[in-house]
Amino acid sequence: MEPLVAEIERRYAELEAELGDPAVLADQRRYAEVAREHKRLSSAAELARRWRELSAQQDEAGELAADGDAEMRAFAQEQIAEARAALPEIEEELRLAMVERDPADDKDVIVELRAGTGGDEAALFAGDLHQMLTRFAEQHGFKTETLTSSGGDAGGFKELVFEIRGDGAYSLFKHESGVHRVQRVPATESQGRIHTSTATVAVLPEAEDVDVAIDPNDLRIDVFRSSGPGGQSVNTTDSAVRITHLPSGMVVSCQNEKSQLQNKEQALRILRARLRALARDAQAAQAAQARRSQVRTVDRSERIRTYNFPENRIADHRTGYKAYNLDQVLDGDLDAVVASCQAADEAARLAVDDG
Repeated sequence: MEPLVAEIERRYAELEAELGDPAVLADQRRYAEVAREHKRLSSAAELARRWRELSAQQDEAGELAADGDAEMRAFAQEQIAEARAALPEIEEELRLAMVERDPADDKDVIVELRAGTGGDEAALFAGDLHQMLTRFAEQHGFKTETLTSSGGDAGGFKELVFEIRGDGAYSLFKHESGVHRVQRVPATESQGRIHTSTATVAVLPEAEDVDVAIDPNDLRIDVFRSSGPGGQSVNTTDSAVRITHLPSGMVVSCQNEKSQLQNKEQALRILRARLRALARDAQAAQAAQARRSQVRTVDRSERIRTYNFPENRIADHRTGYKAYNLDQVLDGDLDAVVASCQAADEAARLAVDDG
């Protein structure tokens, strides 16, 4: 545990120094990254501080127990017992705190809701899920905005896409991805029979704008004389510039400006824009793949959670969580359900790390 605590202390001190560095303060993107990591590490740093205190208490008490009088030894034994009781729990919390996090956890999210099996009832259920998720978001101080929607014939939504903005949004909402199943008596059901319907939820971390850094070593720059129509010389100096980006094979030529420097700057701007577009396309393809992996066939057997209205019961099939407060959950009280998913996720990642 000592190496882990020392590493937490070292990194936390580094981050605090960076937050006070004028160069970091002047770079908004870098400052935001450092501030986010500092915030994430603060709880682990506090645990590390507590671990240090208890370890020191245990060591000091051990010395007192060996050298003190009877009263002092009794006090020392109490101190040792207190430290021994508290340290294992703190060490477990430290290990959990340092399990590698999903790098997307801090991002805003795009949520896609689609009605599945069940016709009008599925669309109504999609509307219920939208209410549940937006109210849960509001309770946690997040902002929501509808991006596109297609209403159901009897209400609710056939399809709805909305955004949730706020620090840590993805960490809270990512476990909602999958097929949700509802069991209830539809308002249109005259025989009082329970129907089963489904809706899919896909939660995607929002992609950030791509900033492209070009390594000068990746460029081959050639200069040549500008030429006009018919090959007639426009000027007598090698002012035209051709830049080849070696990793991608992309080539940009500029000869419109009068100076070589101006043509080079223009070519670099074009190259950077093209590389940024290329990176965005790759990012979009990755997001599409993530979406395809989340939006499975809407089938009753692929459910992640069931909402049973007759029993007022909610059951998460991934974690075994079950409660009889469905009305409250649909009103946005999702904390306990999400906590069960987060705990299962942490346990699984910790098992991988230990393995």
